[in-house]
Amino acid sequence: MSHSFTSPIRVAGPSGERFDEILTPAALEFIARLDNEFAGRRRELLDARRVRREKLASGKETLDFLPHTRWVRSDPSWQIAPPAPGLEDRRVEITAPPERATAVDALNSGARVWLADFEDSTAPTWRNVINGQLTLFDAIRRDIDFTAESGKHYELGDRPATIAVCPRGWHMVEKHLRIDGRPVSASLVDFGLYLFHNARRLIARGSGPYFYLPKLESHSEARLWNDVFLLAQEELGIPRGTIRATVLIETITAAFEMEEILYELREHASGLNAGRWDYIFSIIKTLGSLGANFVLPDRAQVSMTVPFMRAYTELLVSTCHKRGAHAIGGMTPFIPGEDADRAREAITKVRQDAEREAADGFDGSWVAHPALVGMCERVFDKVLGGWPNQFGQLREDVEVAAEDLLNVASAGGEITVKGLRDNINVALRYIDSWLRGTGTVTIFDLVEDAATAEISRCQVWQWIRNGTKLADGTAITPELVRDFLDQELDAIRADAGEGHRLDDAREIFEETALGEKLPSFLTTGAYARYLTTN
Repeated sequence: MSHSFTSPIRVAGPSGERFDEILTPAALEFIARLDNEFAGRRRELLDARRVRREKLASGKETLDFLPHTRWVRSDPSWQIAPPAPGLEDRRVEITAPPERATAVDALNSGARVWLADFEDSTAPTWRNVINGQLTLFDAIRRDIDFTAESGKHYELGDRPATIAVCPRGWHMVEKHLRIDGRPVSASLVDFGLYLFHNARRLIARGSGPYFYLPKLESHSEARLWNDVFLLAQEELGIPRGTIRATVLIETITAAFEMEEILYELREHASGLNAGRWDYIFSIIKTLGSLGANFVLPDRAQVSMTVPFMRAYTELLVSTCHKRGAHAIGGMTPFIPGEDADRAREAITKVRQDAEREAADGFDGSWVAHPALVGMCERVFDKVLGGWPNQFGQLREDVEVAAEDLLNVASAGGEITVKGLRDNINVALRYIDSWLRGTGTVTIFDLVEDAATAEISRCQVWQWIRNGTKLADGTAITPELVRDFLDQELDAIRADAGEGHRLDDAREIFEETALGEKLPSFLTTGAYARYLTTN
């Protein structure tokens, strides 16, 4: 069912309960204003991404710190804006999709910030997108209490976490909203609907509209976001600088432009985050065809302590504190399951990650489960004491060169039969879940989202393209992968139950992992083919 308004934007998605509260004519006019202004620049930047990636993948261009922006890095005088209300102390942040039950749990978890994730944690069905906006709308108005069908009552506490919304990346579109037949930028839909409905209310209660920006690949893309913020604030009549954004440094190209990204966003910036899983995905996607020196071992062996990952995180802390920005650590995938021994093991691993980050100077860390908030907070309490952050730890000892960030071979490790099978299994299970509308799942007691599924299928592609061998000497070929694919699919199907999408998941996996060329994202093609009617 389609609805038309006097604005040039058309709603092509199905109606749902209370959707009209979000898709108001005024909100749609606001989205249309943003998209009409920035659609052309967005397209140009995505084209520039593609061209640069092709050059890097072919070896025609090498990554290095940009010579023409050296002045930004060498100028000691500039700083980003001071921390905004509610973002002064960020020692623990929790990430979860904007679903009603998970929202209440995250807001009540004791974490300082809740990352409401429309990106990797949310399958972008139309209902998920608009229901996510309704969840945020109600949470901000303290009208989110409800009783689930199970009988469990969810009620918002007295001191909820500060909300930071992560919109979908620049590469995604929202096909259920169209202007002159073309789909609107999904980034601007998620950002615009949240800002339009909630900015004034947040400001009135002493907070503000805060965001996380995912998958940026250059400071030019950060500049585009900054211009979006300026126009949006002007259109809504809210003070300039009210919007604040933390940037996820989760692409290898962005790692070389951290200071430039902060500079472009400086009056709206609040920090950088070490998005570890997308970062590994980006390295494989960008450099994975360049030979054995860029082949990574089993995903489980690529820890944050291997040298090239240490270089990335230490540069991030140094960059942030030099400019008065928060440095937020990446999320570990471990969560406490029902098995007591495995739960203790998960908690130990998360604590070790938090201890390493706190010692390195990070100002906070991410967790994926409310049960981990207290432990993580205690780790940072020991380091921070009464201080809200570690801005004073400038890490002037850190010196990171291009070759340090690109020393992928420093990961060492090996590729095992288990690692290959796990990649296939995780990708199939996750894609099946994503197609059914769930963007975050627990597999083998690990939190899996779109980023880890991307790593799984990209590693398989990389191993095949580079003629990589398993630890036992077996060559990884398309035929071997298809044999394992059959076996893993049969095992998953045996207990999948009704309504599974495993055949579609297999097709997507084969297209994105076994083809001659590596698609930039598995989600873009799968969204266009499977989710545009949901």
